[in-house]
Amino acid sequence: MKHWIIVEIPDSENITLELDDDLAPKTISAFLQSLPLTINANVWGKEIYTDPVPFSVGLENAKDVVDLYDVAFWPPGNAVCLFYGNTPLSDSEIKPYSPVNVIGKILHPNTSVIKKASDKKLVFHA
Repeated sequence: MKHWIIVEIPDSENITLELDDDLAPKTISAFLQSLPLTINANVWGKEIYTDPVPFSVGLENAKDVVDLYDVAFWPPGNAVCLFYGNTPLSDSEIKPYSPVNVIGKILHPNTSVIKKASDKKLVFHA
């Protein structure tokens, strides 16, 4: 089953996420149960990631390389990650800091939101 999430960023356009239960059902269930969620954002290379979220899930179909515009959950930091491109660890592939549970995709990505998201509070809701 697919789920659509809106991420509001102050003074920026919203981000639409499409989550897919087939990728990591336990992670997506925990994420959906935590909504609505207001959390600080950080930027690492071309990745937007959140401060720790109020749920915890272990590794589930985890990947150490992700695709462009993937949405993931990083279990060690309890963070939601939006991959708009390379991280400081990337070479020819997009590499998170450590394995992540990929949970979906960013729809209609606009990389201009990366700079606008840094140190802002993001609001995630269905």
